[in-house]
Amino acid sequence: MKLAAGPGKGLHVLTVEVLGPLRVSVDGRPVELPAGRLRALLAVLAMSAGRTVPTDTLVTALWGTDARGDPRANVRTNVRRLRRALETAGTQPIAARPGGYLLAADPDRVDALRFGRLLDEAADAPDAAAERSRLSTALALWRGTPFAGVRSDWLERSAAPALEERYLTALERHVDLLLADGSPPAPAELAEVAERYPLRESLWARLLRVLGAAGRPAEALERYEALRRRLAEELGTDPSPELRQVHADLLAGGAPAVRRAVPRQLPAAVSGFAGREAEAAALDALLEPGPARSGAPLIALIAGTAGVGKTTLAVHWAHQVAGRFPDGQLYIDLRGYGPSGEAVHPAAAVREFLDALRVPPHRIPDGPAAQAGLYRGLLAERRMLLLLDNARDAEQVAPLLPAAPGCLVVVTSRDHLAGLVMAYGAHPLTLGLLPPDEAGRLLGRRIGHDRVGAEPAAADEIVRRCAGLPLALAMVAARAAIRPAHPLAALAGELRDTLGALEGAADIRAVFSWSYDTLGGEAARLFRLVGGLHPRDGTIAAAASLAGVPPASVRAPLAELARANLLTEHAPGRYSCHDLLHAYAAELCRAHDTDRETALRRLVDHYIHSACAAASHLHGHIDTTVPDPPRPGVHVTGFTGPDEALAWFTAERPALLTALSLAAELRSDRDVCRLAQALFLGLHRQGRWHDRADAQRAAVAAAQRLGDPAEEARAHRDLAAALADLGHLDEAHSNLDTALARSQNDTLGRAWTHYYRGLVYGIQGREADALHAAAQAHALFEEAGDQAGQALALTDLGWYQGRVGNHREAIDLCEQALVLHQKFGNRPHEAHTWSCLGDTHLQLGDHTGAVHHYRRALDLFGEVGDVYGEVSTLAHLGACHHLADDDPAAHELWHRAHTRLKGLDPSSTDQIHAQLATISEHAAEAFLRRR
Repeated sequence: MKLAAGPGKGLHVLTVEVLGPLRVSVDGRPVELPAGRLRALLAVLAMSAGRTVPTDTLVTALWGTDARGDPRANVRTNVRRLRRALETAGTQPIAARPGGYLLAADPDRVDALRFGRLLDEAADAPDAAAERSRLSTALALWRGTPFAGVRSDWLERSAAPALEERYLTALERHVDLLLADGSPPAPAELAEVAERYPLRESLWARLLRVLGAAGRPAEALERYEALRRRLAEELGTDPSPELRQVHADLLAGGAPAVRRAVPRQLPAAVSGFAGREAEAAALDALLEPGPARSGAPLIALIAGTAGVGKTTLAVHWAHQVAGRFPDGQLYIDLRGYGPSGEAVHPAAAVREFLDALRVPPHRIPDGPAAQAGLYRGLLAERRMLLLLDNARDAEQVAPLLPAAPGCLVVVTSRDHLAGLVMAYGAHPLTLGLLPPDEAGRLLGRRIGHDRVGAEPAAADEIVRRCAGLPLALAMVAARAAIRPAHPLAALAGELRDTLGALEGAADIRAVFSWSYDTLGGEAARLFRLVGGLHPRDGTIAAAASLAGVPPASVRAPLAELARANLLTEHAPGRYSCHDLLHAYAAELCRAHDTDRETALRRLVDHYIHSACAAASHLHGHIDTTVPDPPRPGVHVTGFTGPDEALAWFTAERPALLTALSLAAELRSDRDVCRLAQALFLGLHRQGRWHDRADAQRAAVAAAQRLGDPAEEARAHRDLAAALADLGHLDEAHSNLDTALARSQNDTLGRAWTHYYRGLVYGIQGREADALHAAAQAHALFEEAGDQAGQALALTDLGWYQGRVGNHREAIDLCEQALVLHQKFGNRPHEAHTWSCLGDTHLQLGDHTGAVHHYRRALDLFGEVGDVYGEVSTLAHLGACHHLADDDPAAHELWHRAHTRLKGLDPSSTDQIHAQLATISEHAAEAFLRRR
């Protein structure tokens, strides 16, 4: 922007640079300002170029709280002096305004303002390459400490730190993009910056990655060790999980990558999509470069009536633009208009997204507000596409919106969500009925253009009868595809008979009825039960249990329903249906199926017994009660091993939690308790600690309604274990107190309560208390005649005896435990006991004995699929060889351990390091340093 330079003068360009020592020029010629307040005055005005700076702000910036005399008069004096200094260069850009002063300069000629604009554009860039380019241009403006040589406490304490933080964040993002592109930056330049910020761990993590990518892992390891010592000495802390993960990658022998989850959650693209060109173009236009959006994310809102194709368009378009969002896609069906009326709570959606972003369970805070804050913080670092499908209202969507630009949010809803448009600047797109030409093309894509061309009049009537509703047209097309030899004219005639003389909007229920009436009896009943009663997508086994027939009997009817487009097989063996079809099926079910409640109880029974079967493969939790035999007609899913069982728990988790709520609605409190108990270990293995606590709270409430003290005690014990994992140790002890009170006449119940008490004490590091609790548990298990429980308690007794230095007694106790574990086939706890024996022998200096015991543990951990147990044992075996001066063997074992650690939570390395440190600090440090 050209500046008026005063009466009779020409036009000149003023440039002010503050990203380093202050530099001022006019038309490219340097302007020297005297040291002192004039430099600070110009810097403050430049930071708001084109906008009025209040006089009070200038007073604070120039004199702080120590302004003497008449501050406003002093400001006027300094403004006059600055004007005179600039007049010598031929420009006069400072103007008085009511209440302050304005620097009439182009904001882009102030490097700090241009820097901010470029960073905003980078956040809005259409792809990674454009983002890298804008970041590179912005970072090139940086010359050093902002406002260097300018005396102003106000600038130093407010503006400078904010600029430095933006610079460092941009630099880190730029490094991430270069690493992802396979063109890492020069290590020397990044190392120079890192040395200026010796405690900024996120910057050092990137330096280590760059060094690793440059083939300099030894230097990276040396720098990590120096940083670790610096953090310990200056802050008394350990390196962050991110740094520790980079370190583990280096030790494992590979160049660390940017280890960030990139979820790909978009549903599969719809086959045969046609039409909606204008709407897709309108959505494309939203991504075109334009004015900055004031730091807000881009939100596209697709609204329209049910069945009009909102989700289909959103998914189709999202796949087209997904490449512009390199950090992945998140998707959730918010079920705002589901027939059950239970929309997804925003807090539950946040938790699902945190899981998708691979946030370790121990990093997820307790409480919806804290979880939402973590979620927004993660999105602030990413360029992601979010598809929030089937939203009920703006209040459901708002907590899921990112807090910073860079992400695209696509929302679909039957409502126009005016609140989202007004408060968050969402761009609305109303989806109407398909025009006849687009509907005709969609029909042709589904059944073949040749077939449509052969009977154009019949095709036109089909299109007209479906009245622009894609869902209706898809069902009719499915019917035509199933019967390829059937003339379209006959199909149009059937529609004419079903729909009558409708010429306007189609009655979608009539189209549903037309498809439903063609079904065989078994398929029709299955549609009513599965579509109308199953609250989520379901499996073949769940469908069989609802119908009360063997799985083989539902395969053909399910295939018939999928061909008719009444159900969708969205994954092999998993079926769901549109909300409108769900409501239609539920209506039919209420009218025709008097055994609805019996079918729902069979469904709950299916999940209880299948979950119990899966839990039996995961081992480890034997405080269980075998449920009553399943009801007639219930099919129980079988499993061949722990991997298959855990995969089932993971896939079925939403349905299992919904079944828990369904059991409560049916007032089947005993079923609530049984299902919560069966979920205990599966949810733990998935790291779903909050879900596990919620399930056990439901069990506590159900047990209280039952008035069953033993059931209530068990639920409180399981809740205590879940709370202990979440770090709520006081609340865990409180629940154990309640469990103990409810177990006064239950010896076995008290034994389990003391057993869990010992586990909580162990987490707290209270070994003596844990030893006492384990002793109480053992005595009570013995009194109750429960030898399997005695074995568990003996292992814990041995472990804690070793922890307090009673090694010989520890060996004796663990050997007793081994006999019982082997007797009852408890392989996971047998492996743990062998590991405890190895620890004890190692602490005694018996390296040969320790190796023998660790080898037995390693074999068993591998057999039962306990990866963490394997890794920990490999690390301890390496310590044995290291302490015996056999470093080559130690290095090989530690290399294997670090390789496996890459697939575990980053905190696992710290946990194993801490375990080794109780045996040998030297071995623990060597484990971290060597491959």
